[in-house]
Amino acid sequence: MPRRAEDEFDGMLLAMAQQHEGGVADLLDTFFNFLARKTDFYTGGGENAAENLVMTIFRKHQQAALAAHAKKKSESEEFERKRKERIARAREEELQKQREAQKPKIVELTDEEAENLQNEICQKKDEPNRLDTGAGGDTVVKEEVNGDKSDEKKDKDKESDEEDDPNEVNKLKPNQGNGCDLPNYKWTQTLADIELLVPIKATFNIRSRDVIVNIQKKHLSVGLKGHPPIIDGELEHEIKVEESVWVLESGRLVLIHLEKVNKMEWWAKLVMTDTEISTKKINPEPSKLSDLDGETRGLVEKMMYDQRQRELGRPTSDEAKKQEMIQKFMAQHPEMDFSKCKFN
Repeated sequence: MPRRAEDEFDGMLLAMAQQHEGGVADLLDTFFNFLARKTDFYTGGGENAAENLVMTIFRKHQQAALAAHAKKKSESEEFERKRKERIARAREEELQKQREAQKPKIVELTDEEAENLQNEICQKKDEPNRLDTGAGGDTVVKEEVNGDKSDEKKDKDKESDEEDDPNEVNKLKPNQGNGCDLPNYKWTQTLADIELLVPIKATFNIRSRDVIVNIQKKHLSVGLKGHPPIIDGELEHEIKVEESVWVLESGRLVLIHLEKVNKMEWWAKLVMTDTEISTKKINPEPSKLSDLDGETRGLVEKMMYDQRQRELGRPTSDEAKKQEMIQKFMAQHPEMDFSKCKFN
């Protein structure tokens, strides 16, 4: 007899449970009453057989339920820990930004400090042209200078190529969190999620009930009651509503965590009305790969490897595997002539 699925009778049992206003106690009473009236459950197996059978099955499902509960609790605690870390990091970044903004832009130097600064500038200008004398009295150019110039030239060439790409025109450079700093809010991202920081410009400390946050699968709105929304638009991609949360910090900041549905793509904008960022300039932190599950991490690492190979003009992992298979086949069949074959 084929094994029945665990959820085969869920619909029937849920319908029965809904008919019992007393909850689980009433439902169990119905089951055991049925067994007493319509079967020999209590008398057919000998003394205590019915009770032992009930307890055996009870303990089996009790262990499974406790294990599932413990796992869910552990995942919830880990999610909460990461959420608090993200909130603390966002707060620290905002405070650092405020401290930087409060720093004086112009610093008055003494005559001695100004003279030392001018001397340093002059020395740096002379360094690329300065020559050192070698052991044999020969004059040699410093290799470090040439190396720096070469690296600088490569960076300039790369920037020039990106500027020449018509698809990159008018796109913004990502911030340090691979997102964007906009006038009314800022956001950062990993492959798995979005972190959004929305300052509320109010002259008083607001409370959670004063804030309106509406998170939908493809739409987000954030604002203060009685005021025009700060964000109200269609998201670029879909999110998991049940795993997205928001919190009010310090009566001034709304922090929102959005969980991506597709964990294999970078967002170019938060909502469709935003200016795009250049996803080509995104520089993900390697440590973030540890947050992904094994399968997703493997796919991301493969993508990153293939991208580097293409930039170097070398075959990707799939192309290399294909070439290896062709070479192996050719080696196994030396009698065949492959000179006119074209391998794509």
